[in-house]
Amino acid sequence: MATVPYRIVQWTTGNVGKSSVRAIAASPDYELVGAFAWSDDKVGRDAGELVGIDPLGIPATNDTAALLALKPDCVVYNPMWINVDELVEILSAGVNVVTSASFITGHNLGDDRARLEEACRKGGATLFGSGVSPGFAELLAIVAATACDRVDKITITETADTTLYDSPDTERPVGFGAAIDDPDLAPMAGKGTAVFAEAVQLVADAIGVELDEITCVSEYAQTTEDLAMASWTIPAGHVAGVFASWRGIAGGETVIDINVRWRKGQTLQPDWQLDGDGWKITIDGRPTVNMQVGFTPPPDMIASATSIDDFFELGHIMTAMPPINAIPAVVAAEPGIATYNDLPLHLPRWPARNRT
Repeated sequence: MATVPYRIVQWTTGNVGKSSVRAIAASPDYELVGAFAWSDDKVGRDAGELVGIDPLGIPATNDTAALLALKPDCVVYNPMWINVDELVEILSAGVNVVTSASFITGHNLGDDRARLEEACRKGGATLFGSGVSPGFAELLAIVAATACDRVDKITITETADTTLYDSPDTERPVGFGAAIDDPDLAPMAGKGTAVFAEAVQLVADAIGVELDEITCVSEYAQTTEDLAMASWTIPAGHVAGVFASWRGIAGGETVIDINVRWRKGQTLQPDWQLDGDGWKITIDGRPTVNMQVGFTPPPDMIASATSIDDFFELGHIMTAMPPINAIPAVVAAEPGIATYNDLPLHLPRWPARNRT
Protein backbone atom coordinates (compact mmCIF):
# COMPACT_ATOMS: atom_id res chain seq x y z
CA MET A 1 0.00 0.00 0.00
CA ALA A 2 1.11 3.58 -0.56
CA THR A 3 2.85 5.49 2.24
CA VAL A 4 0.81 8.60 1.38
CA PRO A 5 -2.89 7.94 1.97
CA TYR A 6 -5.20 7.87 -1.01
CA ARG A 7 -7.48 10.92 -1.00
CA ILE A 8 -11.09 9.72 -1.07
CA VAL A 9 -14.44 11.38 -1.69
CA GLN A 10 -17.41 9.37 -0.47
CA TRP A 11 -20.46 9.64 -2.76
CA THR A 12 -23.64 9.22 -0.65
CA THR A 13 -24.00 8.04 2.93
CA GLY A 14 -26.83 5.53 2.70
CA ASN A 15 -26.58 2.03 4.13
CA VAL A 16 -23.61 0.93 2.03
CA GLY A 17 -22.06 4.40 2.13
CA LYS A 18 -22.08 4.36 5.93
CA SER A 19 -20.00 1.18 5.94
CA SER A 20 -17.68 2.73 3.36
CA VAL A 21 -17.07 5.86 5.44
CA ARG A 22 -16.43 3.84 8.60
CA ALA A 23 -13.89 1.66 6.79
CA ILE A 24 -12.14 4.60 5.12
CA ALA A 25 -11.92 6.50 8.41
CA ALA A 26 -10.43 3.45 10.16
CA SER A 27 -7.66 2.88 7.60
CA PRO A 28 -4.30 4.67 7.60
CA ASP A 29 -4.11 4.03 3.85
CA TYR A 30 -7.10 6.26 3.04
CA GLU A 31 -7.93 9.87 3.82
CA LEU A 32 -11.51 11.03 3.53
CA VAL A 33 -11.41 14.53 2.03
CA GLY A 34 -15.03 15.02 1.00
CA ALA A 35 -18.54 13.57 1.12
CA PHE A 36 -21.46 13.99 -1.28
CA ALA A 37 -24.90 14.52 0.27
CA TRP A 38 -27.69 13.01 -1.79
CA SER A 39 -30.46 14.73 0.20
CA ASP A 40 -30.64 18.38 1.22
CA ASP A 41 -31.10 17.57 4.91
CA LYS A 42 -27.57 16.10 5.02
CA VAL A 43 -25.84 19.13 3.51
CA GLY A 44 -23.47 20.73 6.01
CA ARG A 45 -23.57 17.84 8.48
CA ASP A 46 -20.35 16.10 9.41
CA ALA A 47 -19.69 12.85 7.56
CA GLY A 48 -18.85 11.09 10.80
CA GLU A 49 -22.12 12.17 12.35
CA LEU A 50 -24.03 10.94 9.29
CA VAL A 51 -22.60 7.42 9.64
CA GLY A 52 -22.74 7.15 13.42
CA ILE A 53 -19.07 7.67 14.37
CA ASP A 54 -17.07 10.54 15.85
CA PRO A 55 -16.94 13.75 13.78
CA LEU A 56 -14.40 13.67 10.96
CA GLY A 57 -14.26 17.36 10.17
CA ILE A 58 -15.71 16.70 6.72
CA PRO A 59 -19.03 18.48 6.04
CA ALA A 60 -21.23 16.78 3.45
CA THR A 61 -22.08 18.83 0.38
CA ASN A 62 -24.09 18.54 -2.82
CA ASP A 63 -21.64 20.79 -4.68
CA THR A 64 -20.06 18.43 -7.21
CA ALA A 65 -17.60 21.01 -8.49
CA ALA A 66 -16.31 21.67 -4.98
CA LEU A 67 -15.73 17.96 -4.39
CA LEU A 68 -13.88 17.52 -7.69
CA ALA A 69 -11.77 20.59 -6.90
CA LEU A 70 -10.37 18.64 -3.94
CA LYS A 71 -8.47 16.52 -6.51
CA PRO A 72 -9.27 13.19 -4.88
CA ASP A 73 -7.51 10.05 -6.04
CA CYS A 74 -10.82 8.19 -6.07
CA VAL A 75 -14.55 8.54 -5.52
CA VAL A 76 -16.24 5.71 -3.64
CA TYR A 77 -19.63 5.73 -5.37
CA ASN A 78 -22.39 3.99 -3.38
CA PRO A 79 -25.83 5.09 -4.60
CA MET A 80 -28.46 2.40 -5.09
CA TRP A 81 -28.28 2.87 -8.88
CA ILE A 82 -25.70 4.62 -11.01
CA ASN A 83 -26.29 8.02 -12.53
CA VAL A 84 -24.37 8.02 -15.80
CA ASP A 85 -24.30 11.82 -16.03
CA GLU A 86 -22.71 12.03 -12.57
CA LEU A 87 -20.12 9.40 -13.41
CA VAL A 88 -19.26 11.09 -16.71
CA GLU A 89 -18.64 14.36 -14.85
CA ILE A 90 -16.44 12.69 -12.22
CA LEU A 91 -14.41 10.60 -14.66
CA SER A 92 -13.99 13.46 -17.14
CA ALA A 93 -12.45 15.49 -14.31
CA GLY A 94 -9.72 12.87 -13.98
CA VAL A 95 -11.04 11.19 -10.83
CA ASN A 96 -11.10 7.41 -10.54
CA VAL A 97 -14.29 5.72 -9.37
CA VAL A 98 -15.00 2.47 -7.52
CA THR A 99 -18.67 1.64 -7.18
CA SER A 100 -21.11 -0.83 -5.69
CA ALA A 101 -24.05 0.56 -7.68
CA SER A 102 -25.02 -2.39 -9.93
CA PHE A 103 -22.04 -2.10 -12.24
CA ILE A 104 -19.64 -4.88 -13.28
CA THR A 105 -18.73 -4.37 -16.96
CA GLY A 106 -21.27 -1.77 -18.07
CA HIS A 107 -22.49 -3.85 -21.01
CA ASN A 108 -26.02 -3.61 -19.65
CA LEU A 109 -25.98 0.16 -20.24
CA GLY A 110 -26.09 0.21 -24.03
CA ASP A 111 -24.83 3.50 -25.48
CA ASP A 112 -24.16 4.88 -21.99
CA ARG A 113 -21.22 2.49 -21.66
CA ALA A 114 -19.52 4.28 -24.55
CA ARG A 115 -20.11 7.59 -22.76
CA LEU A 116 -18.38 6.23 -19.67
CA GLU A 117 -15.47 4.92 -21.73
CA GLU A 118 -15.06 8.29 -23.41
CA ALA A 119 -15.15 10.05 -20.04
CA CYS A 120 -12.41 7.71 -18.79
CA ARG A 121 -10.27 8.52 -21.84
CA LYS A 122 -10.90 12.24 -21.52
CA GLY A 123 -9.96 12.36 -17.84
CA GLY A 124 -7.38 9.60 -17.79
CA ALA A 125 -9.47 7.88 -15.11
CA THR A 126 -10.58 4.33 -14.32
CA LEU A 127 -14.02 3.00 -13.40
CA PHE A 128 -14.40 -0.26 -11.45
CA GLY A 129 -17.57 -1.91 -10.16
CA SER A 130 -18.08 -4.71 -7.69
CA GLY A 131 -20.04 -5.53 -4.56
CA VAL A 132 -20.85 -8.75 -2.82
CA SER A 133 -23.14 -10.34 -5.42
CA PRO A 134 -22.49 -9.81 -8.20
CA GLY A 135 -18.84 -9.03 -7.68
CA PHE A 136 -17.17 -10.81 -4.77
CA ALA A 137 -19.02 -14.09 -5.48
CA GLU A 138 -17.72 -14.13 -9.07
CA LEU A 139 -14.17 -13.40 -7.89
CA LEU A 140 -14.37 -16.46 -5.63
CA ALA A 141 -15.50 -18.60 -8.57
CA ILE A 142 -12.70 -17.30 -10.79
CA VAL A 143 -10.12 -18.06 -8.10
CA ALA A 144 -11.59 -21.54 -7.54
CA ALA A 145 -11.28 -22.31 -11.26
CA THR A 146 -7.52 -21.72 -11.12
CA ALA A 147 -7.23 -25.16 -9.46
CA CYS A 148 -8.50 -26.88 -12.61
CA ASP A 149 -6.81 -27.92 -15.85
CA ARG A 150 -10.23 -28.10 -17.53
CA VAL A 151 -13.36 -26.04 -16.83
CA ASP A 152 -16.63 -27.31 -18.29
CA LYS A 153 -19.14 -25.18 -16.40
CA ILE A 154 -19.26 -22.64 -13.58
CA THR A 155 -22.36 -22.33 -11.42
CA ILE A 156 -22.90 -19.70 -8.73
CA THR A 157 -26.10 -20.16 -6.74
CA GLU A 158 -27.23 -17.52 -4.26
CA THR A 159 -30.01 -18.33 -1.79
CA ALA A 160 -31.47 -16.04 0.82
CA ASP A 161 -34.52 -15.67 3.03
CA THR A 162 -35.13 -11.94 2.68
CA THR A 163 -38.15 -11.72 4.99
CA LEU A 164 -36.40 -9.25 7.28
CA TYR A 165 -34.76 -7.32 4.45
CA ASP A 166 -37.03 -4.32 4.04
CA SER A 167 -36.22 -2.47 0.82
CA PRO A 168 -39.22 -2.23 -1.51
CA ASP A 169 -37.36 0.18 -3.81
CA THR A 170 -34.89 -2.57 -4.71
CA GLU A 171 -37.26 -5.54 -4.41
CA ARG A 172 -40.25 -4.39 -6.45
CA PRO A 173 -38.21 -4.10 -9.69
CA VAL A 174 -37.43 -7.84 -9.60
CA GLY A 175 -41.09 -8.81 -9.07
CA PHE A 176 -41.70 -8.87 -5.31
CA GLY A 177 -45.22 -7.66 -4.54
CA ALA A 178 -46.55 -8.10 -8.09
CA ALA A 179 -49.69 -10.15 -8.65
CA ILE A 180 -48.73 -13.72 -9.49
CA ASP A 181 -50.94 -13.51 -12.60
CA ASP A 182 -49.68 -10.09 -13.71
CA PRO A 183 -49.11 -10.36 -17.48
CA ASP A 184 -46.03 -8.15 -17.14
CA LEU A 185 -44.44 -10.36 -14.48
CA ALA A 186 -42.53 -12.81 -16.68
CA PRO A 187 -39.60 -10.52 -17.63
CA MET A 188 -39.42 -8.54 -14.37
CA ALA A 189 -36.74 -10.65 -12.68
CA GLY A 190 -34.60 -10.44 -15.79
CA LYS A 191 -34.87 -6.65 -15.95
CA GLY A 192 -34.32 -6.19 -12.23
CA THR A 193 -31.26 -8.44 -12.11
CA ALA A 194 -29.73 -7.47 -15.46
CA VAL A 195 -26.39 -6.67 -13.84
CA PHE A 196 -25.98 -10.44 -13.36
CA ALA A 197 -25.66 -10.73 -17.14
CA GLU A 198 -22.57 -8.54 -16.78
CA ALA A 199 -21.31 -10.95 -14.13
CA VAL A 200 -21.76 -13.85 -16.55
CA GLN A 201 -19.66 -11.97 -19.10
CA LEU A 202 -17.01 -11.28 -16.46
CA VAL A 203 -16.65 -14.99 -15.66
CA ALA A 204 -16.68 -15.94 -19.35
CA ASP A 205 -13.88 -13.49 -20.05
CA ALA A 206 -11.91 -14.85 -17.09
CA ILE A 207 -11.93 -18.43 -18.39
CA GLY A 208 -11.50 -17.44 -22.05
CA VAL A 209 -14.88 -18.61 -23.32
CA GLU A 210 -16.62 -16.75 -26.13
CA LEU A 211 -20.36 -16.85 -25.46
CA ASP A 212 -22.97 -17.12 -28.19
CA GLU A 213 -25.63 -15.54 -25.98
CA ILE A 214 -26.64 -14.74 -22.41
CA THR A 215 -30.21 -15.59 -21.45
CA CYS A 216 -32.34 -15.30 -18.32
CA VAL A 217 -34.82 -17.87 -16.99
CA SER A 218 -37.09 -16.80 -14.13
CA GLU A 219 -39.63 -18.34 -11.76
CA TYR A 220 -41.93 -16.87 -9.13
CA ALA A 221 -43.73 -18.05 -6.00
CA GLN A 222 -46.67 -16.40 -4.25
CA THR A 223 -47.61 -15.90 -0.64
CA THR A 224 -50.91 -17.54 0.31
CA GLU A 225 -51.50 -15.01 3.11
CA ASP A 226 -50.88 -11.30 3.49
CA LEU A 227 -47.20 -10.87 4.39
CA ALA A 228 -46.61 -7.79 6.54
CA MET A 229 -43.10 -6.35 6.76
CA ALA A 230 -41.66 -3.24 8.34
CA SER A 231 -42.64 -0.74 5.64
CA TRP A 232 -44.87 -2.64 3.21
CA THR A 233 -47.19 -5.62 2.87
CA ILE A 234 -47.27 -8.23 0.13
CA PRO A 235 -50.93 -9.31 -0.28
CA ALA A 236 -51.94 -12.93 -0.67
CA GLY A 237 -51.64 -14.06 -4.28
CA HIS A 238 -48.67 -11.77 -4.90
CA VAL A 239 -45.02 -12.58 -5.45
CA ALA A 240 -42.96 -13.37 -2.35
CA GLY A 241 -40.38 -15.59 -4.04
CA VAL A 242 -38.13 -14.79 -7.00
CA PHE A 243 -35.74 -17.01 -8.94
CA ALA A 244 -33.59 -15.73 -11.78
CA SER A 245 -30.92 -17.69 -13.62
CA TRP A 246 -28.57 -15.89 -15.98
CA ARG A 247 -26.94 -18.36 -18.35
CA GLY A 248 -23.99 -17.99 -20.66
CA ILE A 249 -24.42 -20.26 -23.67
CA ALA A 250 -21.60 -21.52 -25.90
CA GLY A 251 -22.03 -24.22 -28.53
CA GLY A 252 -25.58 -24.87 -27.36
CA GLU A 253 -24.46 -25.63 -23.78
CA THR A 254 -24.76 -23.59 -20.61
CA VAL A 255 -21.17 -22.97 -19.52
CA ILE A 256 -21.91 -20.32 -16.87
CA ASP A 257 -25.00 -20.20 -14.67
CA ILE A 258 -25.33 -17.39 -12.12
CA ASN A 259 -28.63 -17.67 -10.31
CA VAL A 260 -30.45 -16.26 -7.29
CA ARG A 261 -33.36 -17.66 -5.29
CA TRP A 262 -34.90 -15.28 -2.77
CA ARG A 263 -37.95 -15.99 -0.60
CA LYS A 264 -40.03 -14.21 2.01
CA GLY A 265 -42.23 -15.55 4.79
CA GLN A 266 -43.50 -19.00 5.68
CA THR A 267 -46.56 -19.11 3.41
CA LEU A 268 -44.83 -19.50 0.06
CA GLN A 269 -46.37 -21.49 -2.77
CA PRO A 270 -44.51 -23.43 -4.04
CA ASP A 271 -42.67 -23.71 -0.74
CA TRP A 272 -39.07 -23.34 -1.88
CA GLN A 273 -36.68 -24.88 0.64
CA LEU A 274 -33.38 -23.04 0.97
CA ASP A 275 -30.16 -24.57 2.20
CA GLY A 276 -29.16 -21.53 4.25
CA ASP A 277 -28.22 -18.03 3.14
CA GLY A 278 -25.13 -17.58 1.00
CA TRP A 279 -23.57 -18.99 -2.15
CA LYS A 280 -22.79 -22.41 -3.51
CA ILE A 281 -20.08 -22.28 -6.15
CA THR A 282 -19.42 -25.27 -8.38
CA ILE A 283 -16.64 -25.55 -10.93
CA ASP A 284 -17.45 -28.59 -13.08
CA GLY A 285 -14.15 -29.66 -14.57
CA ARG A 286 -10.99 -31.50 -13.66
CA PRO A 287 -11.18 -31.51 -10.73
CA THR A 288 -14.72 -30.46 -9.85
CA VAL A 289 -14.51 -27.84 -7.13
CA ASN A 290 -17.34 -27.17 -4.67
CA MET A 291 -17.50 -24.19 -2.34
CA GLN A 292 -20.19 -23.29 0.20
CA VAL A 293 -19.88 -19.66 1.28
CA GLY A 294 -21.82 -18.12 4.14
CA PHE A 295 -21.31 -15.29 6.58
CA THR A 296 -21.91 -14.88 10.31
CA PRO A 297 -21.41 -12.00 12.74
CA PRO A 298 -18.28 -11.92 14.91
CA PRO A 299 -18.68 -12.46 18.67
CA ASP A 300 -18.30 -8.75 19.49
CA MET A 301 -21.17 -7.88 17.13
CA ILE A 302 -23.35 -10.57 18.71
CA ALA A 303 -22.55 -9.26 22.19
CA SER A 304 -23.38 -5.63 21.35
CA ALA A 305 -26.45 -6.18 19.15
CA THR A 306 -29.74 -4.87 20.47
CA SER A 307 -31.98 -6.11 17.63
CA ILE A 308 -31.88 -8.15 14.42
CA ASP A 309 -31.45 -4.90 12.50
CA ASP A 310 -27.91 -4.59 13.85
CA PHE A 311 -26.86 -7.65 11.86
CA PHE A 312 -27.94 -6.17 8.52
CA GLU A 313 -24.74 -4.15 8.63
CA LEU A 314 -22.88 -7.32 7.59
CA GLY A 315 -24.47 -7.20 4.14
CA HIS A 316 -23.63 -3.52 3.81
CA ILE A 317 -20.00 -4.17 4.80
CA MET A 318 -19.68 -7.03 2.31
CA THR A 319 -21.07 -4.78 -0.42
CA ALA A 320 -18.83 -1.83 0.45
CA MET A 321 -15.49 -3.57 0.92
CA PRO A 322 -14.76 -5.14 -2.50
CA PRO A 323 -14.73 -1.73 -4.23
CA ILE A 324 -12.74 -0.12 -1.40
CA ASN A 325 -10.12 -2.88 -1.43
CA ALA A 326 -9.71 -2.28 -5.16
CA ILE A 327 -8.77 1.41 -4.81
CA PRO A 328 -4.96 1.02 -4.97
CA ALA A 329 -5.18 -1.17 -8.08
CA VAL A 330 -7.75 1.11 -9.71
CA VAL A 331 -5.65 4.23 -9.11
CA ALA A 332 -2.66 2.45 -10.70
CA ALA A 333 -4.65 1.04 -13.65
CA GLU A 334 -4.75 2.29 -17.21
CA PRO A 335 -7.70 4.59 -18.00
CA GLY A 336 -10.95 2.88 -18.91
CA ILE A 337 -13.54 0.49 -17.51
CA ALA A 338 -11.73 -2.16 -15.46
CA THR A 339 -12.94 -5.48 -14.05
CA TYR A 340 -11.41 -8.13 -11.84
CA ASN A 341 -9.87 -9.56 -14.99
CA ASP A 342 -7.82 -6.40 -15.51
CA LEU A 343 -6.56 -5.81 -11.97
CA PRO A 344 -4.18 -7.66 -9.65
CA LEU A 345 -5.58 -9.50 -6.65
CA HIS A 346 -6.70 -7.01 -4.01
CA LEU A 347 -5.18 -7.56 -0.59
CA PRO A 348 -7.31 -7.03 2.54
CA ARG A 349 -4.97 -4.84 4.57
CA TRP A 350 -7.28 -4.14 7.50
CA PRO A 351 -6.38 -4.12 11.19
CA ALA A 352 -7.66 -6.74 13.60
CA ARG A 353 -9.86 -5.46 16.38
CA ASN A 354 -8.14 -4.33 19.54
CA ARG A 355 -7.83 -7.35 21.86
CA THR A 356 -6.37 -5.51 24.83
